[in-house]
Amino acid sequence: MHAMVLKELRTALEWTELSDRQPGWGEIRVKVAACGVCRTDLHVVDGELPDPQLPIIPGHEIVGRIDEIGAGVEGVSMGERVGVPWLGHTCGICPYCLSCRENLCDRPLFTGYTRDGGFATAVIVDARYAFPLGENGSDEALAPLLCAGLIGWRSLKIAGEGKRLGLYGFGAAAHIVAQVAKWQRRSIFAFTRPGDVAAQAFARRLGAVWAGGSDEVPPEPLNAAIIYATPGDLVPMALKAVRKGGRVVCAGIHMSNIPSFPYGLLWEERQLMSVANLTRQDGLDFLRLAPEIGIVTTTTRYPLSHANKALADLRVGGFEGAAVLVT
Repeated sequence: MHAMVLKELRTALEWTELSDRQPGWGEIRVKVAACGVCRTDLHVVDGELPDPQLPIIPGHEIVGRIDEIGAGVEGVSMGERVGVPWLGHTCGICPYCLSCRENLCDRPLFTGYTRDGGFATAVIVDARYAFPLGENGSDEALAPLLCAGLIGWRSLKIAGEGKRLGLYGFGAAAHIVAQVAKWQRRSIFAFTRPGDVAAQAFARRLGAVWAGGSDEVPPEPLNAAIIYATPGDLVPMALKAVRKGGRVVCAGIHMSNIPSFPYGLLWEERQLMSVANLTRQDGLDFLRLAPEIGIVTTTTRYPLSHANKALADLRVGGFEGAAVLVT
């Protein structure tokens, strides 16, 4: 197998030839067809997440086909197309796992962070965290659904059912969530980097009723706002944008420090929440619903060997939608 490997933090990934790996108990091997490139991959490479397992193969929006099945695995078949998300393993016995909150597991493993991921031609996967994808849709189009889509779905559920929804940071996740929210007959207000007219136009094409800079105030108070961008100073701005009783959801795994802000922005029963990972039920629910919604992902394709270029472009917002590596 071949992979793009992170050997030291804050360095380029290295094209590496590795011995073929065999699945252990409860595992499968997946031949990778496509893997999305997520901002969390940047956080791993940049050392912004603590204690990565180095060397590590990043990538956690994986689409591929099962080509080896380990002992103890049932309910899957050779050649089946599956998707592999960020949360790659849970202990099954901690209080969170036992109370249907496995996304908060005390001893989790994360794909592309603490276990090898999909910037490779093959990956070993906990079979419990491989979602069936069926045969509709291309591998490239489905890849962003495995994180941008899943975390977007969970953040949308946590945001509540309010009709006026703000999305801060209009990238891979927001461009999927906007389509889901429009299908749910909500009004989308898109917040981009100040002056990013291309991203604002992209948001309007996807149905946003308003699009502007993250430093702007929306034309009417929002019921809820979801922050997909990383600057912590967006938190008080989003609180200012939501109405009394509104909710602000921080959907990223990493943000810069949140600045102090007046208590009045939080008062009147506004809520500030975060999203952590996903549950398998989130994955099953969203991936079952996605074809009905008719989600169309906007992707930019890169060969696997060009992973560093994809990460660099992601860092500066060099494309619309999501980047996807293809093998």
